[in-house]
Amino acid sequence: MNKYLRYFLIFFSLSILSAVVWLSSAIFATTKQHHHLTSLEKIQKNRILHVVLLDGKKGLEYTLIKKFADYLDVDLDITFVPTREEALSLYRNSNIDIIAANIEKTEERSKLYDFGPSYFQVQEQMICSRQIPRGKKIPKDIGMLGGLNIMIREDSIHAETLQSFIDDGYDIDVEYTDKFSEKKLLALVNESTINCTIVNSDIYAKNHRHLRNTTLAFSLSEKKELAWIFAHQAPSLKEKTFEWFASYSQTQEFQKIRTAFYKQSVKKRYVTYNHRSKIFCKRIKTRLCLYEHYFKKYGEIYNLPWTLLASMAYQESLWNPLATSFTGVRGMMMLTNRTARMLGVENRLNARESIFGGTKHIKYLIQAVPKEIVDEDKLRFALAAYNVGMGHIYDARKLAKELSYNPNVWDDVKRVLPLLSKKEYYKDLKYGKARGSEPVHYVEAIYKYRSILENYLEE
Repeated sequence: MNKYLRYFLIFFSLSILSAVVWLSSAIFATTKQHHHLTSLEKIQKNRILHVVLLDGKKGLEYTLIKKFADYLDVDLDITFVPTREEALSLYRNSNIDIIAANIEKTEERSKLYDFGPSYFQVQEQMICSRQIPRGKKIPKDIGMLGGLNIMIREDSIHAETLQSFIDDGYDIDVEYTDKFSEKKLLALVNESTINCTIVNSDIYAKNHRHLRNTTLAFSLSEKKELAWIFAHQAPSLKEKTFEWFASYSQTQEFQKIRTAFYKQSVKKRYVTYNHRSKIFCKRIKTRLCLYEHYFKKYGEIYNLPWTLLASMAYQESLWNPLATSFTGVRGMMMLTNRTARMLGVENRLNARESIFGGTKHIKYLIQAVPKEIVDEDKLRFALAAYNVGMGHIYDARKLAKELSYNPNVWDDVKRVLPLLSKKEYYKDLKYGKARGSEPVHYVEAIYKYRSILENYLEE
């Protein structure tokens, strides 16, 4: 081959190779240039989480958001606001990531805002002065508000609630204001400047000790969830938040923090329960004291509230380490022989071993609950599985979906569970027939006993 032709071919090949390299570099640079960081990546890159808070650095919201920021290993940039309404006005602000300002998660608000995990339940409460005008009584229901001077915050959820009663024909004299915070309104009630106001139960619980001239008249609503709001589309941040909170909400640390901020000592509620609950209170003194150290020990090891474990044990065996069921389960935590062997429990009638086994088992069940189930419902599903078995819980979720219920929400699934005892429903389910009403009562009983126990210990 002519040497000039050879030189030409070599030059031409090198030119083509250079063009390919240049083009590849350009494509890579363009691709890199157009890669948009996710909300979470942006926060982690800048090492700052921008949040809106209502209560200042002493509130539960600050404590939780600080824990979350520590989990992400980022700093906090906080915008403090005096009211919820002002906090909500910052929704979709490009300089804000999360709004944590005691916002109630309602059906209507869920259409407007992107809510994150729920961290507490509250009720709207009518708070009144003990010095009601002559001829009037402290109201016990909405029908007794006529003639009383009521002041509430304008544009609040409480204004919507009260307006719904007014629309129904109730005689209510209400004044709306944007000048006073809810804390200031409570102070005005305490001074008898106004007769009544409406606040959430958490607000009153935190402040009532300084409001000796006030009283809780009645509740106006069912319990509502408090939740964070994501200020703009942030799916990656939202997913990370739910992942963190699903784990953190089951820890003893979280329970201690929540109790510290929201001590429900407004009334000695445990004395108002029925006769069975009075027996429970008596046995706290005579039986629980014998085993309390075991509940605390294994609760700390497995990062679970010891009061939860103690309430489970009472529901299972009435704190009797020798208890035996006709189905063959035995001991303080009523373990089956098969489950005991799996957990490494040699003697089910030994209180320490049984509590160890029961704690280990409920921890495993919490971790086994599908990830789509979040917040407090994760614990409810796990407790139900402790009672009836996880297989039947899977069946109930499947059936819930078929019946157009939400399989990830306990309040929906508990409606379906009793159907597992009816042949027309269980015949096509994988795990078959079950006494589905039992886990529903089981979960409710444990929550009731735990509430009584924690209030008893606090008093």
